[in-house]
Amino acid sequence: MSTTTARKGTSTSSTTVFQEQVVTRAGARYALAFGRIVIGWVFLWAFVDKLFGLGYATPAERAWLNGGTPAQGYIGGAEGPFAGFFQSTFQNAFGDVLFMAGLLGIGLAMMLGIGLKVAAVTGTLLMVFMWMTQIPWVLGGTNPITTSHWVEAALLIIAAATLAGDTAGLGRQWGRVVGNSWLR
Repeated sequence: MSTTTARKGTSTSSTTVFQEQVVTRAGARYALAFGRIVIGWVFLWAFVDKLFGLGYATPAERAWLNGGTPAQGYIGGAEGPFAGFFQSTFQNAFGDVLFMAGLLGIGLAMMLGIGLKVAAVTGTLLMVFMWMTQIPWVLGGTNPITTSHWVEAALLIIAAATLAGDTAGLGRQWGRVVGNSWLR
């Protein structure tokens, strides 16, 4: 069921859409919430591991808190036709801050179920950039076109498009505040 909410400072009202209007089966809503939480954890864990150097993907001596450069190491190893662009643009402290802020923001948004549209757009952009640094038909790989970056981007987009934050998240409450805006 939709609700009509008046926006602050205006006399017009809009209808806020909630997940059960988009996905009618409860089991499907919980499956989508599970996918949202899993992809959120992937991004949030990457942030935490790079921040503290927990020894999984990032050793302690390369932790951001210990002076490590989380984005620069990855970008420094970029190959292919776009390597020069990424290295000249993002292989610096700004690139590290942007990368870490992106991981944290996307991860938190997905885990909490709020701001999924923004997280889907920025996360997909990040995945496209990461894919461009390792284009499989140029550098080789097990699949000439797709990589796990495509799967991660797809999960982000699916979560946003299906309002997956409404189930097992704060999306419903967030939707009452921001309506159907780009902040949803």
